[in-house]
Amino acid sequence: MSYVKYYLLINAEGNTSLMKRFVQLMAAAVLCMHSAWTQTVPEKVDTAAITRIKYEGMHHSRSMEMLDWLTNVYGSRLTGSPEHKAAADWAVKELSAMGIQNVHLESWGPFGMGWTLKHFALCMLEPKSIPLFAYPKAWSPGTKGTVKGGAVYLHANSISELDAYKGTLKGKFVLLDSIRALAPNFKPNAMRTPDSVLLKLADADVPLPRGKDMSHADSAVRRSAREDAKLLSAKLELCRNEGALAILDCNHGDGGVIYVAGASEPQPENAVNGKRVNPYDADAPAILPQVSVTVEHYNRIHRILQKGLPVTLDMNMEVETSTAQDSWNVIGEIPGTDLKDEIVMVGGHFDSWHAGSGACDNGAGAVASMEAMRIIKALNLKPRRTIRIALWSGEEQGLLGSRAYVFKNFGSREGDFRNPRGPVVKKEDYDKLSAYFNNDYGSGKIRGIYTQGNEALRPIFRAWMESLRDIGVETITPNNAGGTDHLTFDGIGLPGFQFIVDPIEYGRTYHSNFDAYERILEEDAQQAATVMAAFVYDAAMRDQKLPRKPMAQN
Repeated sequence: MSYVKYYLLINAEGNTSLMKRFVQLMAAAVLCMHSAWTQTVPEKVDTAAITRIKYEGMHHSRSMEMLDWLTNVYGSRLTGSPEHKAAADWAVKELSAMGIQNVHLESWGPFGMGWTLKHFALCMLEPKSIPLFAYPKAWSPGTKGTVKGGAVYLHANSISELDAYKGTLKGKFVLLDSIRALAPNFKPNAMRTPDSVLLKLADADVPLPRGKDMSHADSAVRRSAREDAKLLSAKLELCRNEGALAILDCNHGDGGVIYVAGASEPQPENAVNGKRVNPYDADAPAILPQVSVTVEHYNRIHRILQKGLPVTLDMNMEVETSTAQDSWNVIGEIPGTDLKDEIVMVGGHFDSWHAGSGACDNGAGAVASMEAMRIIKALNLKPRRTIRIALWSGEEQGLLGSRAYVFKNFGSREGDFRNPRGPVVKKEDYDKLSAYFNNDYGSGKIRGIYTQGNEALRPIFRAWMESLRDIGVETITPNNAGGTDHLTFDGIGLPGFQFIVDPIEYGRTYHSNFDAYERILEEDAQQAATVMAAFVYDAAMRDQKLPRKPMAQN
């Protein structure tokens, strides 16, 4: 029976139930027609251009050359440091030489204290003389020459137990952690993402909106973490007030790997809901030198102390600091043509921690972004939308560089970008951005992409990936990726994405002294840049901007 005859029948009879059935049938018909239409009008992909991008990226790559300069010559790039500024200046010159336009350093305001480690040595003198394998934490003060003293373990499980140590810490090296047991590690250091993991990612359910999946267990964990933070603050204050020489902790790496981040500041009671005190803040209170010691050496000191024997250490730490340093994002563009006012962005964080040379975290992602721009420019492709690169600073301090940029250009909230709150206030360029594609998580090949719960993107990305399957890109997951700069875009309702990246040795390289050029695989570096170039070019050539998911109300 035709829909017209069906309608005439129920209209004549005045049958309400039949009318409801008619509406259901019509809705189903519309869905079928829409499905058929979308299947007959597939996503347009310029496969000839993508073929050229793949050849240029895999056969004429400059990725390793740029990584060599960035990691071996310029090295670590701690936010606010002279080393970061020198490397950023180099990136501006490189991008300009490629023909990228409007390349510049864009300051996001005073960051805080600049910090550079000039010299460090820590030794055990008694009962045995050995050099200790350790590394200072960033923004730790120096020692003003060599200092010498005994070691003591500060063992307290509550703030009340700290009273027993008053009058005992002056002139001491204070150990904060207990002995950490080690077991043989039978897992390989390096790995590709297994097919089983990729399948699990692809089959994942669309994540719940933020704040909707918090359990009581999560709340208990957060409460425990707050109590631990209060106890740590009390220990740090006690050591400082008592006149200790330095604070040593047991590093969570082993086998020569030392993971090192920033020094800890005692936090005020309202730090959880208010402004935290950071060691790089211009007005931060004075703290003691803080050092992470490799577990094998830390445990040795501990075991000697357990036997009632004295341990004498000496240390020399020379640092260079400066106050109220600006920090910068590196920005550049390939101008678009008929849709030049619209923007597609690509990037990754350019800053790093200080113990290694910042190769895997995140020199690999930053250089892949630069190389993606080079590929498109070298092929003289003419993207419809403007393609903009951004190499962020301050990522390791809470995504500060990208947050400041998004706050200024796309959408802000009440308060400073460091502590935003309330609903989004859209800026002029909010509706001009099509997408931001981010590369972090190590130096491995790109295997797919996280959609951040935006299922409308699945058929689009699937069409793009058809031309990239031969270089290993196949997986689309609705999962949210966390901890890196795409979140600043996603957080205000803009399409921001992180790629699925093979971990390789990321577990022992990020934030560690092992984060070096030698941990980069050439073919992986070439593939990652190639995939990024293809994605941003596809996004720049679409008739429409990428669809956006509904933004949760904040």
